[in-house]
Amino acid sequence: MSNQVAKQSWRTPMVVLTCGTIILFISFGARNIFGLLLEPVTNSTGLNISDFSLAVAAQAVIWGLTTPITASLAERYGTARMIALGGTLYATGLFLMSLVATPIHMHLTAGMMLGLGLSATGFPIILASITKRVDAKRRSLFLGIGSAAGSSGQLALVPLGQFFISDYGWAISVILFGSIVALIVPLAAAMKDPKKEAKNPNAAPEQKLVAALSEAMSHRGFLLLTAGYFVCGYQVMFLGTHLPNFLTQAGQDPWVGATALSLIGLFNIVGTLMWGAMGGRWRMKYLLSSIYLLRSIALTVFIILPVTPSSTYIFAAAIGLLWLATVPLTSGLVARIFGLKYMATLTGIVFFSHQLGSFAGAWLGGVFFENTGSYDTIWWIGVMLGVIAAALHFPIDDKPLDRLQPAEV
Repeated sequence: MSNQVAKQSWRTPMVVLTCGTIILFISFGARNIFGLLLEPVTNSTGLNISDFSLAVAAQAVIWGLTTPITASLAERYGTARMIALGGTLYATGLFLMSLVATPIHMHLTAGMMLGLGLSATGFPIILASITKRVDAKRRSLFLGIGSAAGSSGQLALVPLGQFFISDYGWAISVILFGSIVALIVPLAAAMKDPKKEAKNPNAAPEQKLVAALSEAMSHRGFLLLTAGYFVCGYQVMFLGTHLPNFLTQAGQDPWVGATALSLIGLFNIVGTLMWGAMGGRWRMKYLLSSIYLLRSIALTVFIILPVTPSSTYIFAAAIGLLWLATVPLTSGLVARIFGLKYMATLTGIVFFSHQLGSFAGAWLGGVFFENTGSYDTIWWIGVMLGVIAAALHFPIDDKPLDRLQPAEV
């Protein structure tokens, strides 16, 4: 027994936070090169923009649909095992994607394999693992730090992706990124779940998964939170997939799009840390309403002004402060209301709604552009949805459930 404790003693909260943030850095950062790949892939293969957009949209849905499943499996069989499996699928999908020549090949690699890999290496599982090792007072801040890691990956890996694509072509770039993603597999060892504490004989009976799911689905606040997260996915995935092409069509150099995505990542580091810290002081539901409303304002101002490098960079900075700011607050609300035991699974369900929105943003962006030659309609839909999401979060009942132990509140 003492040897087993010694083996696990190195997995301190800071070690888990560090390795978890690196995993998110790689996972989310590599995912964000797809906006840069759209033009070179469609120009050099038999795919058109709709084919590419549908594959990315399918990836988003598979990612979201399987996240509650992978999260539940991680809670039952081990977080480290699931993350390592996800990293393996993710890297293999990128390697095989370098050979893509047909739409079905693109759907199987960039769509299915990457979607499955992302579901096991994304925010719900990683943030839940980090949260289990930190006290309630620092929970929102640690969630902000973990969420900021994804943006750090976007900041660093998007320009690296543009450099690779410009110098080596898209196929070699995808192979190089697959090699980077493979680093997730050894990092997963640090994410092993902490040992379960001895059961308190005076504690309430342990809740089962089916009861937790039933409880959440009957909670009005959970449903509103889930509906609001659809909008986050729509806005983020549309911009991540189509902003570079939108800027190219507006006469801007491809590097303007790459720089804009990097600036979004840079300012989102500040944004997620800032909003995450505020979540420990103010009610998270009101902060979420503010984020969605500010997003709609930023989108509106950008699309009514002439598109220039300067206006693009200002927009990227503004939207970056709001980009993943929803993640620590949404995850924090789930933990606050329902506790930590099934946090990954419940957050995964909310995240599925996010990915349905991602599907809509990525796919409809391609459809509208192919049929109208313009992104105008899809932009204004994003503005309208942001206002709706802001309204949805106000009536959320964010009080912890009565069954929770004081330590989990």
